[in-house]
Amino acid sequence: MSAGFPDFRLGSVLATSFTATLTERQGDAVERIPVPHRLVDWLAVNGLAVDSCTTAQLDLARELRESIHAAATAAATQNALPTSAVQVINERSFQGRAAAVLTAEGARRWQVSRVEDALGVIAADAISVIAGERDGKLALCASPTCQAAFFDTSQSRTRRWCDMNTCGNRQKKARFNANQRKNSGSAG
Repeated sequence: MSAGFPDFRLGSVLATSFTATLTERQGDAVERIPVPHRLVDWLAVNGLAVDSCTTAQLDLARELRESIHAAATAAATQNALPTSAVQVINERSFQGRAAAVLTAEGARRWQVSRVEDALGVIAADAISVIAGERDGKLALCASPTCQAAFFDTSQSRTRRWCDMNTCGNRQKKARFNANQRKNSGSAG
């Protein structure tokens, strides 16, 4: 990752990983794509490499990110999808011109040339997830400062944290420390 910027939170679902480029939404928000070249970095890490990104393209990406977050949050809480979010997701999906390419190893790879093409792939992924076309369910992180939408593919569909290494561990540590204080306070 580029020095001086927060690391990316990478997951197995493209759309919800993209929404994780803004974390701690209910606390001190952490913007993980603060400048255009960080979006280029994130896209490359996720198999959507582009050569460059303008400020206007970064603005389009952030608008898509927030629209996916709003729609995924509504879907996770079984509320109506926000009309404006649906419109943005559909527009980005329609405007992309990505091509799925089969590699010699039998894997799918995306061929994109512009940021808009990559955003089209992300939007199409969001549509698939929000429409319920995949085995799993949308959920919200139980961390009070995070509340990120994530796609739960655990067998029981009862995962509580967007990422166990960050939000889950932070909550477990807080619970442990509270129990330690409680136990040391009652020992005296």
